[in-house]
Amino acid sequence: MSRKPVVSAVNGITQGGGLMIAMLSDVAVASDRATFRAPELLRGIPDTHYGQILPRQIGPARARDLLLTGRVLTAHEAEQWGLISRVVAHDDLLNAANEILAACCRTGPNARAMFKMDLDRFYGRFNRLGMEANRWSEESAEGFAAFTARRPPSWIPDDLLPEDGGRL
Repeated sequence: MSRKPVVSAVNGITQGGGLMIAMLSDVAVASDRATFRAPELLRGIPDTHYGQILPRQIGPARARDLLLTGRVLTAHEAEQWGLISRVVAHDDLLNAANEILAACCRTGPNARAMFKMDLDRFYGRFNRLGMEANRWSEESAEGFAAFTARRPPSWIPDDLLPEDGGRL
């Protein structure tokens, strides 16, 4: 946990670790052009950190939707869902992030640190062991191979393949 305020300026495609950074920032402001996605399950990777954080951030139903479908959210949808705090015009992103950071820095440092510590406890611990156990599985290896080859993974039945035959 950082005692200092953490403000993310989100610009563009936000997936994987970038999505986690945006969610766990104290304030995340996004360009109206940004998109958000959690594609790990499409690659056979059970990122248990998402399983811990997302339901607390956006609720269980939306967490299931985002994780199990791998759908892409617009910046406005991400704001409505509670993934991020604010959406601004693309050209205003850095100014808005700097203004937010300045506002955060006006709060009492010790009070802010105590508040942030309570938020960290709210998110809880995640199952790192379960994620590590699956890291080298056949499913994860196939997911990675499919991603790098720009093809769908072999576990998808033919009748459910993307219409364009490309990767997910």
